[in-house]
Amino acid sequence: MNLFSVFLVIGLFLGCKNEPTKTEATLRITKSIPIAQTLTSRTIAIDPVVLFQYKNNALLSFYKSINYVTVWGKEKTRKTVLEQLAKSDEEGLNPLDYNITKLMDYEQKIATLTGQELANFDILITLNFQKYISHLTNGRVNPRNIYKKWDLKENKIDVNKTIRQLLKSDSLSEKIELLKPNHIVYKRLKNALKIINTFPIDNFKKIRITGNVYPNDSNRAVIDIKKRLIYWHDLQPKDSLSLIYDNETVKAMKKFQTRHGLGADGIIGKGTVESLNFSKEQRKEQILVNLERWKWFPKNMGNEYIIVNIPDYKLTLVKNQDTLRTHRVIVGRPKRKTPVLSSKLTQVIFNPTWTVPPTILREDVIPAILKNRSYLTQTKIRLYDRNGNAIPAYSWSISNAYNYRYVQIPGKFNSLGMVKMIFPNRFSVYLHDTNHRDFFEKTERSLSSGCIRVDNPIALTEYLLNDPTRWNLEKITETLQNEKTEYATINKKVFFHLLYWTAWSEKNKLVFRDDIYTLDAVLYKALGN
Repeated sequence: MNLFSVFLVIGLFLGCKNEPTKTEATLRITKSIPIAQTLTSRTIAIDPVVLFQYKNNALLSFYKSINYVTVWGKEKTRKTVLEQLAKSDEEGLNPLDYNITKLMDYEQKIATLTGQELANFDILITLNFQKYISHLTNGRVNPRNIYKKWDLKENKIDVNKTIRQLLKSDSLSEKIELLKPNHIVYKRLKNALKIINTFPIDNFKKIRITGNVYPNDSNRAVIDIKKRLIYWHDLQPKDSLSLIYDNETVKAMKKFQTRHGLGADGIIGKGTVESLNFSKEQRKEQILVNLERWKWFPKNMGNEYIIVNIPDYKLTLVKNQDTLRTHRVIVGRPKRKTPVLSSKLTQVIFNPTWTVPPTILREDVIPAILKNRSYLTQTKIRLYDRNGNAIPAYSWSISNAYNYRYVQIPGKFNSLGMVKMIFPNRFSVYLHDTNHRDFFEKTERSLSSGCIRVDNPIALTEYLLNDPTRWNLEKITETLQNEKTEYATINKKVFFHLLYWTAWSEKNKLVFRDDIYTLDAVLYKALGN
């Protein structure tokens, strides 16, 4: 019996060792994490019939190219994409456009999703990521549908190929960043959006004044003006506000005027009041439409390029991402808009002739001749018939007015001034000098018929020709004094971009310009925000 008891005890002991305790069993389950790990790492087949229901060729094509299986099984990759969609508002986009609520709901439940639900989740990620990439690289709106004078090439991208490449990348976030516009202005616009979002809701009433308000004036509107300046951080907050337009407020007003491209004289006039009356929401809309517009602009401006911001009346020459020089410009008035385009500078013409274009002939020259028969002689415009024969000015008649070619001879009086710079484009616009250089002193310079008049064109021309022997300043001056037309080729590869944007930030300050062609409102409506 003693021996049997020993074997019984040994048997019971061994039996207990083979059966885990409750604590050990719980620990093993916790360590294995079987459900989530299995569901998120395995590849699941996708029924093509399900894809057909989306009626999206790009979606179908993507899954066909990868043999109809899921691709977002890796948690890190999937969450990176979801994070990008969730913060798409930083790019001026709307996360709700990418079904972010439903996607996040799927992600939270991923450990319990069935195979079919995982397939649906995968499809939904792909569908919205495709849309996001398209919006990021090309914007949400086709500019050709809303703007007439637009000639920029579309930023074409193979979205499906891009996604396949991204899936192979070890640095997905960095690769997605490369899809975004990388120009400094776009980055400053993104910063402007962050800044505007820090401002509280405003409920200001419209400011109205009669005439102008000058320094030291007393005016009932001054209190409301001070409140606006305080709101926009141009004026320090005050315990009490008076009706007097004091020196401190004048300094603050000059800051405000500078940020809005107004004459910084401290005088409160119509233009200043109009800018003061913009609400926070209106300024945010302005930032959003410019973020959209910059997604249409060329991703690669070139190593050396000239960029003209039409509403800012400013030309900037950039090389290796450094600004080398800036020039004031005069652009087309609203009825004769300067187009948006990209090209390359090819030629300089010294002492150019000017052939009057049809619109100017119809709206300006012929009415001027009818008022003053000496107009052609005074402006040194010569007439030619269709065969190129010269026609005396006294022979001009209204019945044949449109059968002539009108050419202004070279000289300081010439409408193009003494220099013309060519960049091929279908709108026949160009950079040129002007016989009204005093216009550059104006704050608002949308005064031309579409072409771009540039201040100090001789210095710009010398730089572009980059030929110290043949086209130094002395040689250029001598050529201009001869008043004979001469041509010079621009051998440097300098790209030319005529663009339009009305908002950005500088040194963490919001900057705005007047929407001189009312393009912002049209775009905001098209975005459907």
